[in-house]
Amino acid sequence: MSINAELRGSVGLPGGGALVDGFAFESRCGGARRALLRNGLELEVYDLDELLGGERAPAAVFALPWPGWDQGVHSVSPDGAFAVFSGQRAVRAVGVGGEVLWEYRHGCWGPELGHPHSGDEQEVCRGSEHGSCRVSDDGLFVWAHVVHEEQEYWVVLDAQDGRELARLALDSATAGSHHVSHPDGIHMGLSIGMGQDGILLYWARWDGERLTSWDLNETMDRILVDVHPGHAGYLTLEHYGADLRLHALDGDVLAEAEPEADEFGDRPCWDYTCGFVDAGTVIVPVPEDEEFPDQAGHWLLDAHTLGIRGRVDYPDGAVAGYVRPLGDGTWLTYDGRTETLNRWGAGTGMGAG
Repeated sequence: MSINAELRGSVGLPGGGALVDGFAFESRCGGARRALLRNGLELEVYDLDELLGGERAPAAVFALPWPGWDQGVHSVSPDGAFAVFSGQRAVRAVGVGGEVLWEYRHGCWGPELGHPHSGDEQEVCRGSEHGSCRVSDDGLFVWAHVVHEEQEYWVVLDAQDGRELARLALDSATAGSHHVSHPDGIHMGLSIGMGQDGILLYWARWDGERLTSWDLNETMDRILVDVHPGHAGYLTLEHYGADLRLHALDGDVLAEAEPEADEFGDRPCWDYTCGFVDAGTVIVPVPEDEEFPDQAGHWLLDAHTLGIRGRVDYPDGAVAGYVRPLGDGTWLTYDGRTETLNRWGAGTGMGAG
């Protein structure tokens, strides 16, 4: 079955591919959805709805604290007053006027043990390993994945002054990580990629006095991909895309989906840029693969059972590649040839659920 897609908006946006294949998209429960796009020596912050509505000027611009450092996953406060950057040797909060608000120093993510530093804060060491950070939805705390003396930690910082409030030692050797804040406003998720060694997944909450955490790492192989206010839990994808699962917050599996098999019973893999179109619908890509020429594209699934509804049929033919669901009934794709960001919704006949 095919499901028609309707174009809901387009905008020329150089560098916009990071919104669908990367961590430039930041959403907050009940708040703005933003694009955090690196442009030269600056991080440009756009209100996504305003951008797709024709507003080309960024809502805020922050100078990058370490221009040579192009890794890490950064975050902007809910009110847009400051950004927090995940650096190679520090987490730094920067005000909208460019002033440094605070800095939390940590060890170096560079993979060479015990390597020296020159003392120049702009020095970038070898390696692409990185952590991530996320401002809480109430703007009071910063969650950050950092390293101290070759041990990785998940820390909670005071968003006002950068003081460490709590830390959790992690059993990880990261290649990179990202945070996902749960729409309940209480829980924070952390997904840590370790290359071919697997994925680690943690959830935690901070009540102002105690850090409570739990992990779901018996398989060490599931990527935390998305959450939605209409679901108490979250979605994960098997490391290599073999299956997609819907979980309760405690990790229990509520539903599971594999891509459709071909005539020989073989299956392609799901791609990792997937998630909730809305409370009733999930979108997940199947990448182009010469072994499965008829499976590539974007597939819509029931968000409660993960039953496959059908493949998306775009008006100008097949659109493959990465996708960014927005949770409001629409999703984004990016045409790298024309540098165009497109927003889509399902045509008449498919409800929001």
